[in-house]
Amino acid sequence: MSISVENLSKHYGSQRAVDDISFEVNSGEILGFLGPNGAGKTTTMKILTCYLAPTSGNAFIDGKSVLDHADEVKRKIGYLPEHNPLYLDMAIFDYLHFAAAMQGVAKGKISNAVKDMIKICGLESEKHKNIGELSKGYRQRVGLAQALIHDPEILILDEPTTGLDPNQQTEIRSLIKSIGKEKTVIFSTHILPEVEATCDRVMIINKGKIVLNGTTKEIKAKSVGNELLNVRIEDFDDKSRMFKELIALPTVLVVEPLNDGEGKYQIQSKPEASSKREIFNLCVNKGYVLTEMTPIEASLEDVFRKLTN
Repeated sequence: MSISVENLSKHYGSQRAVDDISFEVNSGEILGFLGPNGAGKTTTMKILTCYLAPTSGNAFIDGKSVLDHADEVKRKIGYLPEHNPLYLDMAIFDYLHFAAAMQGVAKGKISNAVKDMIKICGLESEKHKNIGELSKGYRQRVGLAQALIHDPEILILDEPTTGLDPNQQTEIRSLIKSIGKEKTVIFSTHILPEVEATCDRVMIINKGKIVLNGTTKEIKAKSVGNELLNVRIEDFDDKSRMFKELIALPTVLVVEPLNDGEGKYQIQSKPEASSKREIFNLCVNKGYVLTEMTPIEASLEDVFRKLTN
């Protein structure tokens, strides 16, 4: 089931929390939604789930407008907000029965739906406890179970692993990835390695606008732009001449000596060019020994900082 967002905006007075954004999420895709605090992530998610009305623009869930078909759209979506609103004095079983009834699950199917969610979300060992007795990791699992109880085709998760320890993060991440094999998923997070491990595609929003959208590989390539290489060359006797020979290569834009005293340089190629072959041929022709030529790839954290600072 697909999501389509068209020229969506949400204003609070003069503040533009979401500013004329458009994007699509394909059926069966896991989209990582990134951005600093206040960027517009939660506002966008609340519009998609019909908790907020946009100032302008529209969003469509399987072709149905969030403005004109809110009740139908809500039935297609499972939503876990950032602050998981659980009833702490209820037992897990009772809470999930309640959530299933609220989501319109047929009365005769509720018991089986609850049993399925307890198994899928790994709650078997805790299923007889009250929610208030659970760790935060298990509370997040209960939140996921309530979001999934009516078997929605779309899952929208707002920072589902915030505050969890590394083991809990790994467990929730694995669960999201497993769920994403059958459902369309949007989830926001500040844990960037989580995005690389889980998502098919990444979208970065800043100050209400989408600043980048693509796979992690595409995003890193766009961010770096020109090819960047770490090169180590040995068996030469004149550092000044070596610098001049490297910078004179037709495909080289920048040569930066690295301060290790061992003939190491960082070389930036010209746009849409590669310097690898020319550097190799230079060393062969001059009798230099090329002991390292390593491409440098930007991390997702580098990209995030560059686009949101």
